[in-house]
Amino acid sequence: MVAHNASRVALVTGGSRGIGRAIGELLATQGHQVAINYVSNDSAASEAVAAIEANGGTAIAVKADVGDEGAVAAMMAQIEEQLGSIEILVNNAGVTSDDLLLRMKPEAWDTVIRTNLKSVYLCSKAALRGMLRARWGRIINIGSIAGVSGNAGQANYAAAKAGVIGFTMSLAKEIGSRGITVNAVAPGFIATDMTAALGEDAAAVAASQITLGRLGRPEEVASAVGFLASAEASYITGQTIVVDGGLAI
Repeated sequence: MVAHNASRVALVTGGSRGIGRAIGELLATQGHQVAINYVSNDSAASEAVAAIEANGGTAIAVKADVGDEGAVAAMMAQIEEQLGSIEILVNNAGVTSDDLLLRMKPEAWDTVIRTNLKSVYLCSKAALRGMLRARWGRIINIGSIAGVSGNAGQANYAAAKAGVIGFTMSLAKEIGSRGITVNAVAPGFIATDMTAALGEDAAAVAASQITLGRLGRPEEVASAVGFLASAEASYITGQTIVVDGGLAI
């Protein structure tokens, strides 16, 4: 029997480019109404919405700092007013501020924890009320292979992403009886603006360490998210799916 996928309201944080944009586009092709959250780049957010609409989908852009409790509350109210109650939440917003620990400034630690981890707490808590009322929900957190196996020069980022994985398992246990699943997807090296900033030489070195011999594409991460958001994944919760081309094996 094929499970039926109803049209839902989905929020993708950090959805204006890279992995987030690919996730938003895929969820829209699955028939969901998508809210694209972003913090600063108005034109990128407009392009992401236009790309979804050009394919016949429904999307809105919502500007908000997801590390700020008040901004998250306002964002949720706006989405509820324009689209309805959020049933699929993809916590994707993330930043890096890499340095060796001895040189890492407190601001670099705080910014990365705030954007990558505190945002997951704030957005999940805010979206939960509607999911609990509906007795249905999907929370999908974008982690990182750095949160599974660590990465030199990324103690702040790896700590945040490991925290996301622990949060995912804990929340899954809290709300599983209410028909809500909570899972994480941990990408490896994916070809995005974030990895392009490393330069071609670094990308080539990274590719040489990956079992499949290449960087991943944002769409390949989005596919895992799309599956976890679907009715077919209704018996999967508390899991972290690693999408890394075999980097960690």
